[in-house]
Amino acid sequence: MKLAIGGKGGVGKTTLVALLSKAFRERGMDVIIVDADPDPNLAGALGFPDADKIIPVAQMKELIEERTGAKVGAFGSFFKMNPKVEDLPDELSVEKNGIRLLVMGTVKGGGSGCVCPESVLLKNLITHLVLSRDEVVLMDMEAGVEHLGRGTSGAVNRLIIVVEPGRRSFETAERIKTLAADIGITGIAIVGNKVRNDSDREFIEKNALDVPVLGFLPYSAKAIEADMKSIPAAEADESLRLAASEIADKLLAENK
Repeated sequence: MKLAIGGKGGVGKTTLVALLSKAFRERGMDVIIVDADPDPNLAGALGFPDADKIIPVAQMKELIEERTGAKVGAFGSFFKMNPKVEDLPDELSVEKNGIRLLVMGTVKGGGSGCVCPESVLLKNLITHLVLSRDEVVLMDMEAGVEHLGRGTSGAVNRLIIVVEPGRRSFETAERIKTLAADIGITGIAIVGNKVRNDSDREFIEKNALDVPVLGFLPYSAKAIEADMKSIPAAEADESLRLAASEIADKLLAENK
């Protein structure tokens, strides 16, 4: 199963990825999670030690130059468009409790359409993860689909857009849906987060952009407190763990 998780900053993408990774692992599945957000914090959300010392792949200049044959930051140079990446998930990921984490980072500068050695390596790495790996792959994306492409769109089982009760998160969700359609991703669904009551659920269902709603994560003061103490949310609030388990079961049922 290959899942991309997107949404407006602060809606809880990282929380959902962390919760789902634990849910799938509890069901005996091998899991690799990819942090492709500009502000990577999945390692902290899952309690990985020395999270602040993990270097994103996008910042590994020597590796990028070795694999692509071009100097990072140079203009007008030739470089490989299909660099070798098959060994990188195992070599560069870190592991805790059976969950592997690969921190990708993102290309800074150059525009969203940047064709540069960094972006080529990242996209090839994502393509390999989606098309060639046997694990459950969960990708914590930035508020777009920049790391995905037409070559991987058909293999992504779901693009899950996380929203919260509020207009701005749905404005971002609509943009993500449009970008996804441009590259052929059709398996789009929504997960509502920070849901306090039936009114919040109804708001999300009413504004769901004509795509399925997979489930809801409750608003959790315990999760906020846990984040302040660098404790994984799934360990702080049983209601979050149960809600994520229901979403995981629904995704598994879809994938049979």
